[in-house]
Amino acid sequence: MRYLLVIAAALSLAACASSKRIIVDDQGVDQAAYQRDLADCERIAAQVSTGGDAAEGAVGGAIVGGALGAIFGNRSSAARGAGGGAVIGGASRAGDAEQEKRRVMRNCMTGRGYRVLN
Repeated sequence: MRYLLVIAAALSLAACASSKRIIVDDQGVDQAAYQRDLADCERIAAQVSTGGDAAEGAVGGAIVGGALGAIFGNRSSAARGAGGGAVIGGASRAGDAEQEKRRVMRNCMTGRGYRVLN
């Protein structure tokens, strides 16, 4: 279980770190305008619900993990399965939401005329 928590935390942190790094070709770019546009796009991307998605994934993962644990084991394995499922489900959905946030950032910056490189 501890191993699953470490993996889930690492995946979540990696997803969070990658969502903020938008790299644009800065040739001929007014840096003041770029900073304003970047802040606006970050505000827009923040509308993507990461916490709610993670919670939904955790609940779904707990249900599936608990059911599988109950089917293939006993009460103890059902509890472990629910815990593991919650961690994996939550991390997975949080990662999906972070990818969507990154897509929103990319689309926003591209829509404002920047050549996004990543």
